[in-house]
Amino acid sequence: MPEKRPDRRTLKTRKALCDALAELLAEKELEKVTVREIADKADVNRVTFYKHYLDVYDLYDKIEQEVLVEMGMLMLRLEELPADRFFSDLLDYIDGNRTVFRLIFSPNCPSRLRSRFNKLAEGVFLKTGAERYDKYDTALTDTDLEYRSRYRSYGCISVIERWVNGGFDISKADLAAMLSELDRSIAIGKAV
Repeated sequence: MPEKRPDRRTLKTRKALCDALAELLAEKELEKVTVREIADKADVNRVTFYKHYLDVYDLYDKIEQEVLVEMGMLMLRLEELPADRFFSDLLDYIDGNRTVFRLIFSPNCPSRLRSRFNKLAEGVFLKTGAERYDKYDTALTDTDLEYRSRYRSYGCISVIERWVNGGFDISKADLAAMLSELDRSIAIGKAV
């Protein structure tokens, strides 16, 4: 039997709980966040919290799983696009999910989500780089390709982190143009 989709009220409650955790992670480490604090900040009672999650770590794990699946699907769709469109669509997604990305880039967020996000981006850059490598028959070794892909992914994510932590202080269009330009300067092979 197919899984029943949550109703609007359930989605609203889950979003409020996610937002509350993201706000609390701006103040303290995950280990120090309590269910009571999350429930109070989300303006729900603890029983409601426990209807959805086992504990603080379960909430965090569910957010992490959801983000990684959504980002993976997005990256797969975007990897075929030209760089400017890729970055524009990626930033649209991040802008539409500001709370989650504030959580990801929070100094108190466990590093595993950030690390998995980096690995996901690195994989996309490695795949697209390998395709360019094959297409232009450049003299890059697999090791060269891996180093360049890591540099591209971590650089891109660091710029996005600065944007998120800076309160989205420049426009998406300006940041997409900047990322495209930076990426072109380190693109793999002759495909620039």
